[in-house]
Amino acid sequence: MDRENASDLLVFLAVARERSFTRAAAKLGMSQSALSQIVRNLEERLGVRLLNRTTRSVAPTQAGDRLLQHVGPKFDEMDIELTALGELREKPAGNIRITATEHAAQAILLPALAKILPKYRDIRVEVIVDYGLANIVAQRYDAGIRPGELVEKDMIAVRVGPDLRMAVVGAPSYFAGRKKPRTPRDLTEHDCLNLRLPTHGGLYAWEFEKDGRALNVRVDGQLVFNGAGPLLTASLNGFGLAYLMENNVQPYISEGRLVRVLSDWCPPFSGYHLYYPSRRQPSPAFALLVDALRYRR
Repeated sequence: MDRENASDLLVFLAVARERSFTRAAAKLGMSQSALSQIVRNLEERLGVRLLNRTTRSVAPTQAGDRLLQHVGPKFDEMDIELTALGELREKPAGNIRITATEHAAQAILLPALAKILPKYRDIRVEVIVDYGLANIVAQRYDAGIRPGELVEKDMIAVRVGPDLRMAVVGAPSYFAGRKKPRTPRDLTEHDCLNLRLPTHGGLYAWEFEKDGRALNVRVDGQLVFNGAGPLLTASLNGFGLAYLMENNVQPYISEGRLVRVLSDWCPPFSGYHLYYPSRRQPSPAFALLVDALRYRR
């Protein structure tokens, strides 16, 4: 590949990813007209149209999308390697992007970051809270944190926490005048606080197991949230039953502000794992974070 094509491909990738000449120009520090001319010259040399342009939008053509999907990751890999080389110095430095659920970020990631960030001021960490199963390669994350059972087999996985348990809880005021559920099926008679998962747009089915028998229950109620924080607040205020991580609600149970039910239907399951692509060459900063996160029994 000659230097001109390589340079022009970087411009095309920026425009295709941003879906905008304006945003790409701001990102690259170039004028929109210069970017437009570069892409036009590249299209002429290749003999195919790469972008469909209208007054309101920019989108890759079939050829442009193929180039984006096949060539884009290769430039990303080169960028990662160059970044890693630049970080091969005595003091770890660099940017790290991690996706995690709200609970994993609070319970696992932040305590680990508290150990290293004060000592290494040149490390920058961006934490993206997400309840979906993000494609960390496509979305250009360095790593993700999810329960071990949800990590894809082609990823490197490092255990970063103990086994987890879920808990069904409600405020004492909620249970006033109501019978406590004895089996998961009794939940159909209760107001339950639902969680909507972005992965498939549906409501999360509460998962139970007892004596080797698994049971998923789709609950109903007046409130639906897309995060654990509001679920906890709503349960504390007596709006209904919530299905949350045990260690998130245990302090409130101990204080008597929440009452736990169906504990015999909530066995432990695989704890959180940090996962990242097997082809990723860890930078010193990333290796430092992995070591700080690693679960030691």
